[in-house]
Amino acid sequence: MKWPLLFPFVASLLYIAAALFLKRAQQLGGGVLRTTFIANVAIALVFATLWPMGGPGQPATQLWQPALVAVLFVAGQVFTVLALSLGDVSVATPVLGAKTIFVAWFTTLLLATRLPWQLWCAAGLSFSAIALLHRAPRGEGAAAAARHGRLGRTLFFSLLAAGAYALFDVLVQKWVPAWGTGRFLPIMFALSAVMSVGFVPFIREPWREVPRAAWPALGAGAFFMALQSFAFVTGVAMFGDATAMNVVYSARGVWSVAAVWLIGHWFANTEAQLGGGVFRWRLAGAALMTSAIVLVVSR
Repeated sequence: MKWPLLFPFVASLLYIAAALFLKRAQQLGGGVLRTTFIANVAIALVFATLWPMGGPGQPATQLWQPALVAVLFVAGQVFTVLALSLGDVSVATPVLGAKTIFVAWFTTLLLATRLPWQLWCAAGLSFSAIALLHRAPRGEGAAAAARHGRLGRTLFFSLLAAGAYALFDVLVQKWVPAWGTGRFLPIMFALSAVMSVGFVPFIREPWREVPRAAWPALGAGAFFMALQSFAFVTGVAMFGDATAMNVVYSARGVWSVAAVWLIGHWFANTEAQLGGGVFRWRLAGAALMTSAIVLVVSR
């Protein structure tokens, strides 16, 4: 394995820690918009450390490029937090692995090239994986309907997040060379933090009313989210090859199923209580999603 791929591998591990902590923060009343705001500010501070790397930069007329990428990042953050707070970590994270398929599609479409057969097969495998991830325990009544509704929301917001992040990756790879890593990324993430300030008026509960128990999980989730973003995005910006980077990063889908099953109870996560049968289907779905991603890269 090429050593630059260590960036997304480390990011995939850090993401699982972030997801479990953020899920717990939502359970304790952290709030979606508040969580997104705190995470984006933390990410902007981490990426500010890249400024000394410098770069050629671009005239002010080109600021629309990092601004557009910032919009995609903030959208991806919101959809990710919604998927984690309204659904299951062991479903949301594998479905987010579809980002690699979207990256391949966006790259192909932007280059106006014909779609190879591998992409069509990978798309079919991805939809099959989503079907496996959507399996829920059999049952009737309100409880079963609630479980299916939760799964539907998880899939919906996870796919929206995957699409936003995929276009984000492609545009980072496209525009960073002209700006320089030490200019494009700090500016773009600073803009994302500024955009997140717009969430503040819509945060219903005052900050002082956030349960004290939620702050440690919220802080830890934001911290790990910032670190995983730094590891992954810096890797894409410095070494390119967003598709290969996303292949390794997609391992978080398998990590999430294993983490929820083995240590989820440490975070008061109840997904493991769904039973071994459900988790076997979810692990199969995660494996199938990974197969689709590998197929894309091997083309």
